[in-house]
Amino acid sequence: MSSSDPIPAISVVERLKAKTRSMFARRANHQPEWRAAISASGTAWQDAVRRAKGGPRVLIATGTGGYHAATHLESLLAIALTLRGAEVHLLLCDEFLPACMQAQLGHFTGTADYAREGPARRVCPTCWRPGRETYRALGLPLHRYSESTTATDRATAARVARELAFDEIREFRLEDIAVGEHALAGALRFFAKGTLGDQPDAEPVLRRYLEAALLTTFSLRGLLARVPFAAACFHHGIYVPQGLVGEVARAQGVRVVNWNPAYRKQCFIFSHGDTYHHTLMNEPVAKWEDVAWTAEIEEKTMGYLASRWHGTQDWIWFHEKPQFDLAEIQRQTGLDFSRPIIGLLTNVIWDAQLHYPANAFPNMIEWIMWTIAYFAKRPELQLLIRVHPAEIRGTVRSRQTVVEEIARAFPVLPPNVVVVPPESEVSTYAAMAQCDSVIIYGTKTGVELTSQGKPVIVAGEAWIRNKGVTRDADSIAHYGALLDELPYGKPMTEAMTARARKYAYHFFFRRMIPLEMMQPHVEKTPYKVTVESLDELLPGRHRGLDVICDGILRGADFIYPDEDSATAPAAPLQTTPS
Repeated sequence: MSSSDPIPAISVVERLKAKTRSMFARRANHQPEWRAAISASGTAWQDAVRRAKGGPRVLIATGTGGYHAATHLESLLAIALTLRGAEVHLLLCDEFLPACMQAQLGHFTGTADYAREGPARRVCPTCWRPGRETYRALGLPLHRYSESTTATDRATAARVARELAFDEIREFRLEDIAVGEHALAGALRFFAKGTLGDQPDAEPVLRRYLEAALLTTFSLRGLLARVPFAAACFHHGIYVPQGLVGEVARAQGVRVVNWNPAYRKQCFIFSHGDTYHHTLMNEPVAKWEDVAWTAEIEEKTMGYLASRWHGTQDWIWFHEKPQFDLAEIQRQTGLDFSRPIIGLLTNVIWDAQLHYPANAFPNMIEWIMWTIAYFAKRPELQLLIRVHPAEIRGTVRSRQTVVEEIARAFPVLPPNVVVVPPESEVSTYAAMAQCDSVIIYGTKTGVELTSQGKPVIVAGEAWIRNKGVTRDADSIAHYGALLDELPYGKPMTEAMTARARKYAYHFFFRRMIPLEMMQPHVEKTPYKVTVESLDELLPGRHRGLDVICDGILRGADFIYPDEDSATAPAAPLQTTPS
């Protein structure tokens, strides 16, 4: 509207309310809708809720109701668990927290806007109410963050967030709760940066996350003091508020179950006790190394890994038209394929910034810079750095990039070091296939590379660590010694490659649990639950759902017994591009 246009006869407050209602309506369209299925069940649902009272009490701690990817799956779990006799309670933030993972920088005019107002005006109205309406349809007990805190709790959270020295926040613990670690992870996610040092408004934003982390801690303590739970299930397990929900639940002796969408379409990863970022690295090898290996499983595994080059069986991929032509890759990179090439794969700088004691380096950037400096002294080797495409194509676009960090530290790159930027369509798989070996920090690609017989060195928290198929660095000195052995000049042994393939099968087909009713979707949420009748969620109808519910209720392994059906026809084998 220009300054010469007449002003409509409606107040500013009314206009804001109308805008909020409109945003709510748009967001609500992407929430799961259970009323029709419940209505179609007659009295069956109300009967199930009544019978479940007094059963194992499970908290579905969604928290951020506007996070559609969570409400679709977690409302499904709430129903399925109720049908299996669990007394399910729900938890949402009711516009209470001054910062959370639902807030992204793109929602605001700038960091100063968020530092000043937090999520209250731009995010909370499109989060609390859609989540509340989704869960109201179920008729299950719904708890709110605000109702379990006292005036003293709120005053304490505000005071600590205001007075604690900025450089002490990361290590701050409330008794034994790692409040500061999750507050920092939340702030880094908001800024989409690996560090906060050069960010305007970094301090007030981090203090917002610290206050929110403290309020979450107090709220969960208050809730668990009033209502005992056998288990708590929620997404991510890191950031604010989910990371603190997990910290408090574990401290109170409540079993924790975390989940994330997996790579394969209609599949999810669940873990006991902590986020999968931690648990998958230390999963006992006995869970998978004795799986009976068959030709059918081999074909299924390798067929899926070949499909990863194109993403045809996944709902998470980063290239629409990957470049496989080796002559073109050679032209774009300037690499000499006749000389030894060592690959290096990065991951997103800000993602899952948690403490990993086994890491050789304090962070990925220090690892990259140390590695470049090392290879500058090894001119007989070429170092090919492939920057993760998710830096620019992920859900949250990175504002701190590996390319910029390298340019800052090395204005002139050593002549034997090549950097492929995230926007490049060069296929990571095709490029790494030309390498003598590959060095990784936290990427999951190590699972695939080792299955192809490619030697891999792990310097960080990659899930392939500790599986007996990689060289795992536990210190900088150890890492340097591993690099001194390069080049290897040969692939992994047949026995080691076979072991790697067995783990790949376990990772992609047993740990990734299929839920057929979760259909891929393209707008606002990566998937939507499609259930016409609650009978579809009864025990025995979907094996993946049974595995998940057994894990939540009884602590059983979140491992899908895919090998029981591995003799079924596999997906068509795709030939890896040459």
